[in-house]
Amino acid sequence: MSSLRARPWEIKMNKEIYDNYIAILREELVPAMGCTEPIAIAYAAAKAREALGLMPEKIKVSCSGNIIKNVKGVIVPNSGNQKGIEAAAILGTVGGDASKELEVIAGATDEAREQTKKLVRENFCDVSLAENVPNLYIEVEAQAQGHNSSVRIENHHTDITRITHDGKIIFENVPENSKSEVKVSSANRNLMTLRGILEFANELNADDVKEIFERQIECNARISQEGLDNRWGARVGKTMLESWGSDVRSRACARAAAGSDARMSGCPMPVIINSGSGNQGITVTMPVVEYANEWHLSREKLYRALAVSNLVSIYIKHYIGSLSAFCGAVSAASGAGAAITYMAGGDYESVGATITNTLANVGGIVCDGAKPSCAAKIASSVHAALLAHYMSMSDKEFRGGEGFVEDDVEKTIKNMGYIGKIGMKETDKEILNVMIDKIDVDSCL
Repeated sequence: MSSLRARPWEIKMNKEIYDNYIAILREELVPAMGCTEPIAIAYAAAKAREALGLMPEKIKVSCSGNIIKNVKGVIVPNSGNQKGIEAAAILGTVGGDASKELEVIAGATDEAREQTKKLVRENFCDVSLAENVPNLYIEVEAQAQGHNSSVRIENHHTDITRITHDGKIIFENVPENSKSEVKVSSANRNLMTLRGILEFANELNADDVKEIFERQIECNARISQEGLDNRWGARVGKTMLESWGSDVRSRACARAAAGSDARMSGCPMPVIINSGSGNQGITVTMPVVEYANEWHLSREKLYRALAVSNLVSIYIKHYIGSLSAFCGAVSAASGAGAAITYMAGGDYESVGATITNTLANVGGIVCDGAKPSCAAKIASSVHAALLAHYMSMSDKEFRGGEGFVEDDVEKTIKNMGYIGKIGMKETDKEILNVMIDKIDVDSCL
């Protein structure tokens, strides 16, 4: 393996740990089209039709509150500007290709789009809230000619845990604790540490990641440029460049936000995701690419930095889980900031300080569903990460005992994970209640 000049804190990484990080990157950095929650619904619906063996006459979708939250406000890509669970499920049913997984509706035709609109009007799809299930939970039932099928997805967007046909289970793959965030995987995320991530980045053989990262750079840069060039969403990225100028700090924020501008408003271009999210995938990519270009760094150095950015984001999000009231732009921006500090020559302590400074600042941003304002949350998070970077490179850091911050960055990350997963659980429920008008806010204030 090729390596950069060793730093004092480094130790030689064994092959098992090295291969584990490679496996994590291969599993996580995959293409998806549009917001991953409606796409996961479309995927489940396409699989249900496949299991049924004929075109359904009726479908039912039952999903967790977090799925409802993240599908309510975004346009389903390739749908002709349709929104909502019904549109996603029906388009997956009539025009989806399940073999494409998170690109399931990439090939949807005009005929499928028109049929989807017609079937939405005819109430072809019933939707219900599933309770006491994992945060990421989708079940689609399909019926036709006296036959039925069902497909269940849990915990991760393409993790099918059960398929039935006429009441008989034809596929099942359920973790021992069905409410856990366990993913059937060849990679062990419990082996991740910040020190290990940095050691991996320094030991990295560029040939092992070239295809993964080149695809990430190409796809995510393309949708970012689309967001800058055309009128998507609220044009957060474009506004930043027009208002703040075009230095590297502005470009880093704007390029990340612009990708989300396009993606949240139905742009059908694929993105390479991180932690199950296209927005997070764009956020870990574009600021790092902008700084690498500004500093005229080699492609090898960029690959090493992208390894840091992606893996730090995955590491933080691993403790929180797939969906919660914690905004994933924060963990992704923490990764991007860590990578920028790494590219600037920062050591373990400096990279850790960047992460700590970011989490201490914007760790409380809440997720109220996928929608155009996600672009602004990305911009705010990246801005905070850049401030965190410049602070850490000047030996300025928020100290242990200040809020949830600990002297050990690993403990700070775990504290943020606990807050995001456990502490914000009730917040998550109340956000959903507000979004679906289940409570009278005026009477509660």
